Amino acid sequence: MSLAILHKARQIPQDFQSHILNMKTLFIGGVKSGKSRLAEAHILEQAGANKPCYLATTEFFDEEMQARIDVHRQRRQGFFITLEEPVKLFDALEQCRSPVLIECISMWLNNLLYYQIPETDILQELEAVMELPCDMVLVHNEVGLGVIADNPLARQFVDLSGKAAQIMGKHCDEVYFCSAGLKMRMK
Repeated sequence: MSLAILHKARQIPQDFQSHILNMKTLFIGGVKSGKSRLAEAHILEQAGANKPCYLATTEFFDEEMQARIDVHRQRRQGFFITLEEPVKLFDALEQCRSPVLIECISMWLNNLLYYQIPETDILQELEAVMELPCDMVLVHNEVGLGVIADNPLARQFVDLSGKAAQIMGKHCDEVYFCSAGLKMRMK
């Protein structure tokens, strides 16, 4: 299965372009570091009077993951326009007419590996997303600070996650590393 990347041929509607600053911000940190909460507060402040979009990428496969999703849904209730799309990130972002929070890139990568999308297609899709002319806050798990994983799939995910983080870091105007509920600006 391959992702069709047609971003070069697509036209961004004029009403979409008229209110955006094209600000890109990355919140990166470990699991339960506070990055989601910090990213949500950031996009709400950035959006001002506009209600931002919340693009949720997580698919649930078990009760524990469903509980995590429920916590996020409860926290964002009423504050965001919620879109749920686990695979077609670029297509989903074209629907957003206000600043958008993507929660999270790590789960999106996980989903694409599950569906056996080639790494080159995944990284091309991410590059296309980063080139969209919209205000965007991205959330990503830092998974490369530990030991080298003992199985090929985990190593593939860590490597892909690191490459994705580098792409986002290159394109983002601001990058925050999160830990213990705090953020530290890196860029």
